[in-house]
Amino acid sequence: MDLSLRRLVIPANQRRSLEELSADLDLRSGDRRAAYTAFWTMLTLSAVIATAGVLSDSTATVIGAMIIAPLSTPIMGMALGIVLRRRLKAGRFVIGGIVLVVATGWLFAALAPGTVDLTTNSQVTGRTSPGVLDLVAAVATGFAGALGLARRDVAAVLPGVAIAISLVPPLAVVGVCLGEGDRGAAFGAALLFTSNVVALVLAGTVLFAVLGYAEVREGERTGVRARSYVGLAALLLVVLVPLGVNTALVFYLADLGDRVDQGARRWVSTIPGAEVTSVDTETAGFTVNVRSPLDPPPTSELLADLRDAGVPAFFDVTVELTTGRRTEAGPIPADPAP
Repeated sequence: MDLSLRRLVIPANQRRSLEELSADLDLRSGDRRAAYTAFWTMLTLSAVIATAGVLSDSTATVIGAMIIAPLSTPIMGMALGIVLRRRLKAGRFVIGGIVLVVATGWLFAALAPGTVDLTTNSQVTGRTSPGVLDLVAAVATGFAGALGLARRDVAAVLPGVAIAISLVPPLAVVGVCLGEGDRGAAFGAALLFTSNVVALVLAGTVLFAVLGYAEVREGERTGVRARSYVGLAALLLVVLVPLGVNTALVFYLADLGDRVDQGARRWVSTIPGAEVTSVDTETAGFTVNVRSPLDPPPTSELLADLRDAGVPAFFDVTVELTTGRRTEAGPIPADPAP
């Protein structure tokens, strides 16, 4: 990177030294015992808060868990370790943190009375179907986080970075979904977490190297570091494949949902006062919600219309009918005379 461009990104008087950056990202530097207890205490509290927010479907609670979660510190420490070719052992904290948060989510789901409706919980559904845009946002967030760590004057952006990147909440969702027996949803949330970690490490590695931290140690070989970059890029591609497939599937199902909606509207158009209130996409089909004062036409007509519209035969269609009939009950009678 041209030095003039580097100075534009991070002026010399705002550039943090390698010692300062390492002190923030290497949990083994300084007072290790204090750093370890602070990390695990805050991560445990964040896991409890995130799980409670997921189970109660509370966005504000989940955001609070994001802000106090320290998991991004060892993840960025992994990026700095790659740049410096030093073993900061940050991966141990990341793996231990994953186990802690998932176990917390599983335990809460197992102990919670009744069952959690995963299909209507927005905190779950919003984290079990990641797409390419989630990866794009994670990469941009990684660059913002690395820049916030490297510059003294933009450290205030770090809470925003903690909110933008989703680390602890997806792990809590993994635990909750495993506790409820939904492995498919758990895999989706795990994929979101994995893509976010890969994006953070890749973005942090690139930016730390571009900002010159890799040049602090002169005369060292670059082969190992280059192989690390290649490995990260390969891992990013591996994550990108299921995200791309899931994104394509989401668009495909949305298109089919529009076709089902249009076909259902044509199906009830002959009945005065009838309307299609919604079309819900299910695991293996669609549910058409109809409000009508009279019984609708035979469902065979709807299915034939959908077949002609290009909806594949292996999708099931369910019609939920609300009659919507009105009965005039009259005025409320006065109290009977004593």
